[in-house]
Amino acid sequence: MDKTIAFNGKFFGAAPTGVHRVAEQLIGATDALIAEQAGKCADYALVIRDRVEVPPYRHILCVRENPLAHRMHRIAWEQCYLPLARRKDFILNLCNLGPLFHRDSATMIHDAQVYSAPDSYSRPFRLWYKLLFFFIGKRHKIIFTVSEFSKTELVRYGVAPAQKIVVVHNGCDHVLGIRPDEGKLAALGLDAKRYVLALANTQKHKNIAVLLQAFARPELANVTLVLFGGATSADFEHLGHTVPSNVRFAGRISDAELVGLMSHAGALAFPSLTEGFGLPPLEAMALGCPVVAAPFGALPEVCGHAALYADPFSPEAWCSQIRTVLDDEAVRQPLVSAGRRQAGLFTWKRAAQRLFDALKAVA
Repeated sequence: MDKTIAFNGKFFGAAPTGVHRVAEQLIGATDALIAEQAGKCADYALVIRDRVEVPPYRHILCVRENPLAHRMHRIAWEQCYLPLARRKDFILNLCNLGPLFHRDSATMIHDAQVYSAPDSYSRPFRLWYKLLFFFIGKRHKIIFTVSEFSKTELVRYGVAPAQKIVVVHNGCDHVLGIRPDEGKLAALGLDAKRYVLALANTQKHKNIAVLLQAFARPELANVTLVLFGGATSADFEHLGHTVPSNVRFAGRISDAELVGLMSHAGALAFPSLTEGFGLPPLEAMALGCPVVAAPFGALPEVCGHAALYADPFSPEAWCSQIRTVLDDEAVRQPLVSAGRRQAGLFTWKRAAQRLFDALKAVA
């Protein structure tokens, strides 16, 4: 490879999201991989806006662009400044979007949910993403995505042809290196193995409503549902949902707090109607937490036979599967073992190698 591979670091300094987490893990794993590929790599650089903090990398050069560019809106920085400043480089974008006018680029589009789950996004957001996806899919040399399911969806909606799309599964082994913080268990009054974790997310396709309905049923009256993330009880009630008394809201939590909650949870419930990948179930499996998931989107591809599945439209089904995983050790223990094995298949090193091999062919 002759050109410098320039990571688009626009996401550093922004509010953390799942997509940003994936990007940061891939960059870190690529940095580690470069040491093993001595003499076989292009130069790698991480291009960021001035005044943002980034992790220390040993082999990837961190480039802080002109301080005046810091004042630009992130969109303007990405679409105008970045392709001009790095016009001789091959730009790698890991967070769905990238500069339209730089053909020597590859972009990771994580899912097609602006098409398949439009009610989860505002109209301006959908239109902006669809516009950029149309041109990125046509102009950029590689479209990366995170699952075979997402690849099928991107082809289905005309974003890019199948031969241009490369699947790079996420890793989940980062959670094994995080020291758990168990403070939230005491703060929320939780008993180990008698609570179920799920996302506090009001997007329609996340389908948390089915869990609220399930936990309102008498079968789960003595089990606590812990929702972690930005949404509050008031947010769900504003949308017309009833929040049962056995639901606790953990709020936005640190990685260490999440690892602490997952390590002691009775189960993670993941009822999404569509997912481009679905990282939390794998993180839970890696930590020995059983998973109950919906058989939709990429979840069967990612979870395999290591999860219990429940009809995402049936609160009764979620009651039944949650009670099974909490109460039946003959089911629970094999599920924990299978989950650890399944999670072991998804490493960031493997993801970085897949990314590296695809870039080597075109850059």
